[in-house]
Amino acid sequence: MIGQGYRDKALSEAEIAQLLQALKVRELAGRRVLVIIPDGTRTAPIALFFRLLYEHLEPHVKRLDYLIALGTHQPMGEAAIAKLVGASREERASRYPKSEVFNHRWELPETLIPIGTIPAEEMKALTGGLVMRETVITINRTIFDYDALMILGPVFPHEVVGFSGGAKYLFPGISGREIIDASHWTGALATSYATIGVKDTAVRRVLHRAAEFVTARLPLTCLKLVMKGTALHGLYLGDHLSAWEAAADLSAQLNIVYQARPFSSVLSMTSSKYDDLWTGAKAMYKTEPVVADGGEVIIYAPHIKELSVTHGALIEQVGFHVRDYFTKQWERFKDFPWTVLAHSTHVKGAGTFEGGVERPRIQVTLATSIPRETCERVNLGYRDYREIDPATWANREHEGVLLVENAGEMLYRLEGSA
Repeated sequence: MIGQGYRDKALSEAEIAQLLQALKVRELAGRRVLVIIPDGTRTAPIALFFRLLYEHLEPHVKRLDYLIALGTHQPMGEAAIAKLVGASREERASRYPKSEVFNHRWELPETLIPIGTIPAEEMKALTGGLVMRETVITINRTIFDYDALMILGPVFPHEVVGFSGGAKYLFPGISGREIIDASHWTGALATSYATIGVKDTAVRRVLHRAAEFVTARLPLTCLKLVMKGTALHGLYLGDHLSAWEAAADLSAQLNIVYQARPFSSVLSMTSSKYDDLWTGAKAMYKTEPVVADGGEVIIYAPHIKELSVTHGALIEQVGFHVRDYFTKQWERFKDFPWTVLAHSTHVKGAGTFEGGVERPRIQVTLATSIPRETCERVNLGYRDYREIDPATWANREHEGVLLVENAGEMLYRLEGSA
């Protein structure tokens, strides 16, 4: 593994280009290379790397294509892809003729191929007893049209896996439903509250095991990025384990904000890059740890109009509830997609369900363009965003009030917590 990271400054383009020299072009000569990248919901200089990788590898490789690791997110349109990679379809055809960009389609069975199975007993061991179900590992079959894989993307604290990046770009990034459901429900059982910002988690162990089915068949190189805001502070190249480890360590220093005390009220202003609550709820996950018991987090996002582009109908059926609401009524919910159940618990947060009474630890309120009746129907609070002036929330930490702008990637945690 080779890399460079700074706490106090960004990497220069010259430093990035120098680090990319570590990619062994002789081993890639005449080969077809597929680079797996994030969609627009992650902050990263993908356009810069699209250009630099082409400049470095184009003279040697046969193809240098890109697959967007959407998981269950919506496919990106051409305008969004052009913004992501910094070049329109026409510009890519003329300036980058060896490169194409593809969307992953998790919901189309014909795009997937099984590559292995994790037995139930092994799942039990990997998850510390949280999940014991045989899990078939399926992945986008396109990867086997190539001779080598690369994963390019940032590492942030993450509600399901602890820290994003690495093997997560394979599962759920370009995988099928089985491993998506199993990993997300594992994270829900462990709870986001106890998982987010932790390196060694039950879900991470499952993902690393699943990745072995890929690395047994294809060489895999990771280019892991560490961001601070929109600036690139770290770049690590190597196998998916060591590169991710190094990036997660730096991310823990740059992407976690420690607070001395909990807050009774948090106005979490969701980044505009999230276009539904499915993605925009990161504004809740990243602030939940600093909300006091009985407090409230308000997800302020006037631009969000729906619960989920992909899963909205199912969420309407399930609603948002604490983990034990589902586990103590499992026969009622076990046949719903586990990914949807997991999302439900992550949004609602920690809490209890005893004697038929649900008691969330905190109140979660939407100040979005989602109507009041929808919020109430799915068991969330409602505030009219037009009646909230974010400016009046600033500089009130001494009152127990916190304003978080551009929320979704920085994790807020109490001092002294793990």
